[in-house]
Amino acid sequence: MARSLVKARLPFVAAILAGSFLLFLVQPLVARMALPRLGGAPAVWNSAMLVYQALLLGGYAYAHALSRLALRRQFAVHLALLLIAGLTLPISLADLAPPAEGWETLWVPLLLLLTIGPVFFAVSAQAPLIQRWYAADRAAGDPYWLYAASNLGSFAGLLAYPLLLEPNLSLAGQSRVWSVGYGILVLLVALVAWCRRDADTGAAEPVAENPAPEPIGRRRIVLWLALSAVPSGLMLSTTMHLTTDIVAMPLLWVMPLGLYLLSFVFAFNERSHLGYALARSAPIILLLAGGMAMVGRGGGAASTAFATLLMLFVVAVALHRRLYAERPSPERLTLFYLVMSAGGALGGLFTAIVAPVVFDWTWEHPLLVLAAAALLPGGPLLGWAERLHVRTGKGRVAIIGILIAVIALALLLYRAVLAQDDLAVLGLMVAISALSLLLIGQRLAFVAALLALMLGRGGFDTIGSAFEGMRERSYFGTYAVRENEMPGLRGLTHGTTLHGLQFADPERAREPTTYYTRTSGVGLALDNSVALAGPQARIGVIGLGVGTLACYRAPGQAYEFFEIDPAIVAHSRDGTFTYLRDCAPDAAIHVGDARLELETMGAARFDILVLDAFSSDSIPLHLFTREAFGIYRRAIDADGLLLVHISSRYVDLQPMIAGLARANGMQAAIREDLEVYATGASPSIWVALSPDPATMAALRETGGPGAWEDLPPPPDRVWTDDFASILPFLQWNNVLGRGP
Repeated sequence: MARSLVKARLPFVAAILAGSFLLFLVQPLVARMALPRLGGAPAVWNSAMLVYQALLLGGYAYAHALSRLALRRQFAVHLALLLIAGLTLPISLADLAPPAEGWETLWVPLLLLLTIGPVFFAVSAQAPLIQRWYAADRAAGDPYWLYAASNLGSFAGLLAYPLLLEPNLSLAGQSRVWSVGYGILVLLVALVAWCRRDADTGAAEPVAENPAPEPIGRRRIVLWLALSAVPSGLMLSTTMHLTTDIVAMPLLWVMPLGLYLLSFVFAFNERSHLGYALARSAPIILLLAGGMAMVGRGGGAASTAFATLLMLFVVAVALHRRLYAERPSPERLTLFYLVMSAGGALGGLFTAIVAPVVFDWTWEHPLLVLAAAALLPGGPLLGWAERLHVRTGKGRVAIIGILIAVIALALLLYRAVLAQDDLAVLGLMVAISALSLLLIGQRLAFVAALLALMLGRGGFDTIGSAFEGMRERSYFGTYAVRENEMPGLRGLTHGTTLHGLQFADPERAREPTTYYTRTSGVGLALDNSVALAGPQARIGVIGLGVGTLACYRAPGQAYEFFEIDPAIVAHSRDGTFTYLRDCAPDAAIHVGDARLELETMGAARFDILVLDAFSSDSIPLHLFTREAFGIYRRAIDADGLLLVHISSRYVDLQPMIAGLARANGMQAAIREDLEVYATGASPSIWVALSPDPATMAALRETGGPGAWEDLPPPPDRVWTDDFASILPFLQWNNVLGRGP
């Protein structure tokens, strides 16, 4: 009997696993295809996720509508849809003109929708349809456990891409593998239809113990929406929060999504003891990790990133378990998943579209943490409130007293944060958390205590920084201009990364700072640009920053800048930073992706081209491929010079640059200016490349003996638009917080 039951379940498990595996294998695949067109900003990933959530919602709506038909007709329609969608394979990026300035938020979703829309829509309907077909058999039982299996497949697909597909196959090969998987999926769906060929061919309703439709009220639907929207939004806000304000490393982009998917495995299984334990621990984790949600000047530690990811996972498990507990009978299964998908899309819409427009910082993250605190399931961990009869005067006085104590400790915490007393900060956070645990089960009081903890730990500082200077948010990042980034200096920061500094003293306002000092690689080259390239040298700079490099301009030289973010350009044009105004007021500024801009320009346009285009610590892979360096090689003269900034805490690009130089017929040398002590200076690593040996020989003369060194050996395979994996070049000691 048990063996026959397993056999009956196998086709359904295989079909739902395969569909979910393919869905979350294709997401990073298409994002990787789009890199040469989109760049590497974290918001691009959030836009992609919004498209996937919208398509998922469409797929669930289709499944809900299809469920009204007889089973055999459902099989026929869905198999036909899968076959028609399969005609768009293999996957290739849609041919869409670049967006007009400011329209990136809508253009990115449209590009992805046109690229993957048909097959993603067809496959996205798998989870509810397979469960409904499974429940069509009276003996099958509750189908909701299949959703846990579905998300296990999703999690496996997400992991398989960076660990198996990306390091071993080109994009064309990855697309072919996915197409083969899609064909297997169609066969599995046909097998499922065969298994249910003898089921009731009339109404499509599954047989249940109580055949009467279960009434679903509006309040219950609103609860479903909230319990699905908050984890979805929190997943995307965690991605943005981590990559912007804690550890700006691209590998982290997929980790929140993976944990979000894994949460369903433990939540949609009522017999999961681990899921129960995680849900009960959620208030504690929310206090300890969520209390850091308003820290706005970058923790940078792996422990902070780990705590943030742990909070996402535990909170998602808790909220999804409450969602599972509120599930309807199988007759309403497709409605349940439709509402749940709508909630996920609403959370994504708020985080990816609304928040960047409305907020000047990632305020959506603490807001969603507070919303999660309000929705947590379960009663109090301690029963003191019930013993005091909380609704009576004595109980209310006790709750108010605890809140007053929490607020007082939060003010002390704020002072300890300002004094940088780490031991006092830790002790006060523990004390506030311990008191707040007494409020679990009292939703409003618990949320108020968590808010007080957030404000004390970093919220007052983050709110105050909005009044210290200018802070704004664009599609490409969150920027802050601070007058006192360093004494006597004005700074521009993006998350954890300093984008530039300028001295407030007019006599020093033209002096290059940070990674561009006169002892840096780019400083040595541009300081000697007349000798290297002549008095009429044409110099291009990819990445404007605060315009520091403009002040290396010699009389007669022509400068051009390439900048993807209009918000950055505004800081140099409105006088916030005056390098450009003072040193190169007539310099041309091309707003858009530099690679695409250079492709439309003529050959040999520049004598010197500078590539300095990191977005925080995120590496824009599409600017570091063989094809991209071919564009740079074409853009410079036969004796021209290419200068590449590769300073990064998390990725060692030296071997790859050596490989790219060799692949494009150029010589290369590296300048590591790591021991800097001057005010406003930052350690930097620059690589110089040229197709002309004489130019490289002249460059090596600058800075004195040993200033320029040879690069390490190149890798066996260089990055291309069709193949790139960042994993072999990660500096794991820094990623894990063990670096110097």
